[in-house]
Amino acid sequence: MKKLLFSKAMLLALGLFIIPVISYAQHTAGEAPSVGGIRVEFILFALTLIGVALFHHHTMKVALIGLASILVFKFVFADGFNLLTHLFGDNSIIEQITDKEKRQGEWPILLNLLGLLIGFAVLAKHFEESGVPDFLPKYLPDDWKGPFMLLIFVFILSSFLDNIAAAMIGGTIAIVIFKGKVHIGYIAALVAASNGGGSGSVVGDTTTTMMWIDGVAAFNVFHAYIAAIVALFAFAIFASFQQDKYQRIQKDAPSGLKIDKMRLFIVGLILALTIATNILFDFPALGVWIAILIGAMLRKTPWGEAKSALGGSIFLLSLVTCASMMPVEELPEATWQTAFSLGFISAVFDNIPLTKLALDQGHYDWGMLAYAVGFGGSMIWFGSSAGVAITNKFPEARNVGLWLRKGWHVIFAYVIGFFMLLFVLGWEPASNKQHQEPAIDCKAEQCKVRDIAKALEIVKLQKDSTTAQ
Repeated sequence: MKKLLFSKAMLLALGLFIIPVISYAQHTAGEAPSVGGIRVEFILFALTLIGVALFHHHTMKVALIGLASILVFKFVFADGFNLLTHLFGDNSIIEQITDKEKRQGEWPILLNLLGLLIGFAVLAKHFEESGVPDFLPKYLPDDWKGPFMLLIFVFILSSFLDNIAAAMIGGTIAIVIFKGKVHIGYIAALVAASNGGGSGSVVGDTTTTMMWIDGVAAFNVFHAYIAAIVALFAFAIFASFQQDKYQRIQKDAPSGLKIDKMRLFIVGLILALTIATNILFDFPALGVWIAILIGAMLRKTPWGEAKSALGGSIFLLSLVTCASMMPVEELPEATWQTAFSLGFISAVFDNIPLTKLALDQGHYDWGMLAYAVGFGGSMIWFGSSAGVAITNKFPEARNVGLWLRKGWHVIFAYVIGFFMLLFVLGWEPASNKQHQEPAIDCKAEQCKVRDIAKALEIVKLQKDSTTAQ
C-alpha cells in the first residue's frame, strides 16, 4: 500500500514538471501528427521521462529507447528531417572546428557534454587521491555547520568554474568527510549549489555565457544572485541538518596525511585549461582533455573513473538529443510567469535550447531567466549535467521519487528565491543584440513584444482621446 501511494505521489510530482512542457507543446501542433493538439514528439518525450522516473535502475536503456522512438517518428512523419543536418548543420565540419562563429547543429553541445562529464570524473578522482579532502575536517565545523560551509564553498566555486566541476569536487569532498554516507537530500543540495552559483555569472554557466555572447550585459545577469543566495540559504540549512542527522562530519583529519602536490597540480591544470578553452574556443572539454593527457605523463590516470561515467554520459546525451528534436519554435510572451515556468521545464528539458529561444524572442529579465533555467535544473537529478555527473558517484540518487522526497527543499528554495527577486527588483527586461528596450522602440525586424507594446499604446491614446472629449 505504501509503495502504491509513493508511486502515485511520484507521478503527481513529476506531472509538475511535464505539464508545463505539454502546455507549451500545444502551441506547436500545426499540421504535424498530434494527439489532442499535442505533437507526438512531445508525447514520446514525456513517456521517456516517466520511464526514467519509474525504472531508475535502467535509466540509460529507457533513454536510448526513447531516443530511438523519436528518431523513427521523425524519419517516418517529419517532412524534411535530416539527422546529419540536425547534428552537424550545413557548414563544413572543418569550418566549424576552426571558426566557432560558424558552428551549427547539436554536435558542439553533445561533444562538450561528453568530454566534460567523463573528464571531470577523472578530475574528481585526482582530487580525491591528492589527499586534500582528508585534511578538510580539520577546518570545517563538527556539527551541521560543516556540511553547510561545504555547500557555500561549492556555490562560490561554481561562480567561476563549470557547474559540473564544482559539483564533482563537492561530491568528492562529501564522500571523504562523511565516510561515504551522503544523504540524497544533501546530494540534491550539492547540485543546487553548483547550479545556483553559476546563475549570476557570465562565465559560471553555459546559459549565462550564451546571454553574454548575445549582447546581454554582465550587469543584467548579475542580479540572479539575489534569488540564488536566498535559495542557497533556504535549501542549505535543511540539507545540512539532514546530512548531520544521517552521518555527522568526521571530527579530525587522520594523522600522518600528506598532500600529493603533483595530483593537485593536475587538478589545477584541468580547471585552468577548462576556463581558457571555454573563453578562447567556446569548447571547454578541449582544455579538460589536454590537461588530462599532460597529467597522464606525471601521475597514473584513473581511467576506471572514465569508464564508470560513460553510462551516465550516454544517458544525458540521449535526453539532450531527444529535447533538441522537440518542435519548440517559440516561447510564450516574455513575462515573469513565463520565466518562472521555465524553471520547472528546465528540470526535464535541456535549458540550452530554451535559452536560445528566449534570446531570439528578446525582452526578458535576463537575471531572472538565468536563475530560473540554471537553478531549475536541480529539481530532478537528470535536469542538469551537474546532477547526472554527481550521480555517477552516487548511483542511489538516480531515483526521481527519492530525489523529490528527500530533496524537497530544492523546489521550495527555487520558489522562495524567485519570488524574492521579483519582490526586490520586479520584472526588468533588458536589451540584447537583436532586441532593445524599451520594447516599443525595438529595432528587430520581427518582434511580437514591440507589436504588442505599440498596439497597447494606440489603445491608450484612443482612450485618452475619448476621455478628453
